[in-house]
Amino acid sequence: MTRILHLSDLHFGTENPAVTEALLRLGEELQPSLYLLSGDITQRARRSQFAAARAFVERLQVPVLAVPGNHDLPLFNLPARLLNPYGNYRRAFGSQLEPVLETDQLLVACVNTTRAARHKNGEVSAVQIRRVEQQLRQARSAQLRIVMMHHPVRAVEETDVDNLLIGRDQAVPAWVDAGMDLLLAGHIHLPYQVLLGGSHPERRAWAIQAGTGISERVRGAIPNSVNVIEYSPGTPRRCRLTRWDHAADQGRFIPWQSIELALGP
Repeated sequence: MTRILHLSDLHFGTENPAVTEALLRLGEELQPSLYLLSGDITQRARRSQFAAARAFVERLQVPVLAVPGNHDLPLFNLPARLLNPYGNYRRAFGSQLEPVLETDQLLVACVNTTRAARHKNGEVSAVQIRRVEQQLRQARSAQLRIVMMHHPVRAVEETDVDNLLIGRDQAVPAWVDAGMDLLLAGHIHLPYQVLLGGSHPERRAWAIQAGTGISERVRGAIPNSVNVIEYSPGTPRRCRLTRWDHAADQGRFIPWQSIELALGP
């Protein structure tokens, strides 16, 4: 079985130390084979914040795949934003902004939806759509096929519609038809899952949103949370999604909801 811990919006610079330690303990308990980090790793893209994030990742002692979020580009340092917007990110997380990971049971294709010219909104280009589509079509039947980015493609609250990815109406059906199973994202600090459809009725995929993992910038009464995805090849194809919430009174993350997601053929 492949177990993945999906984190998002850690916002180092606003992290809660107690929640951070609780998340590390959860990782030790669950022993995931992979961490996926869907952006907004830092609050203001400062070198010190990325250094703290890098130190956290090294404590996980498990492979981590990450993409940048809008907060991972300098906001107030305009020369850096224009000339080297990903400088601090690359220093901490490597040169690849759109890494790809492939194992016998897993394909993860990452998409950088941030743009230096945009303050917070995300965008996907036609070139990115075609690249990911090709990667998905080359996947093997036993693989869980994941696309990860920072910005959401579906909203469950009206107030979040303005945060949706520009280009989603072209990307989502193309990727679902190409075989995508899960689309992981963050950005709005609201955890949920939504069924996605393509142009063919037999194809289906799921948009899975993560809350903020350790930041004090929680959304309303929603606590810090992370997602755990478990997958074993089989027929029919399916995976289990469990949302873990931080329980402040217990000082640990506890399972809040666990559901089985049916996947397409």
